[in-house]
Order: sequence, then C-alpha cells, then structure tokens
Amino acid sequence: MINLTENAVSAVKTALSRAAEPAEGLRIMVEAGGCAGLKYMMGLESVIRDGDAVIETDGVKVYVDAGSQQHVAGMTVDFVTGLESSGFVFNNPNAAEKCACGKSFG
Repeated sequence: MINLTENAVSAVKTALSRAAEPAEGLRIMVEAGGCAGLKYMMGLESVIRDGDAVIETDGVKVYVDAGSQQHVAGMTVDFVTGLESSGFVFNNPNAAEKCACGKSFG
C-alpha cells in the first residue's frame, strides 16, 4: 500500500527514538484542506485504531485509517535533506495535481 524509502525509514526511526511519549510507528492520514483540496497529515502513533491498515518496512510501522487508504495506495514516502529545507516527500500515483509545497494534492 505505502512504500517507505531508506531515508524515510531512518527519519521515522530517529523521530521514534526522540519522542517524548512512547510511540509504535507513524500515522499517515489524508484530510480535506490544503491548496489542492486534500492534504497529508502525519504524526507518531502508539495505538492501532479500528479499520487501520498497518504497513511495516524495516521495523517501522505505518498506520493508515480506512478513509485515507484509497488516497495513498501505491504511494512512496521519501525523506529529503536540502540546503533550504528538509522533510518528507510524497510520490502519490493517485494525485491528479499537487501544490507547490508538496503537502497537498487533488
């Protein structure tokens, strides 16, 4: 369903190890909003919720709620480091359009 690159796995493992509260993995959600209609939301997660799909890559768990699963099927998540900014990048084959920030799609 979702693929994580090696860089994304490393970034999530670092975030989990530094978390103030214990967490089991990363939750990726899609919500209405953003400049293109839908936006990605991410956060550390410690609980599996009803309807969640759980994807595990190299020991990192990703939780996706039932409402978001159709929007992220086949998506690859990367983590890039640049001079001006660093962060997660979403390569989503379901996105008909993306905004310039890369965090919103339609």
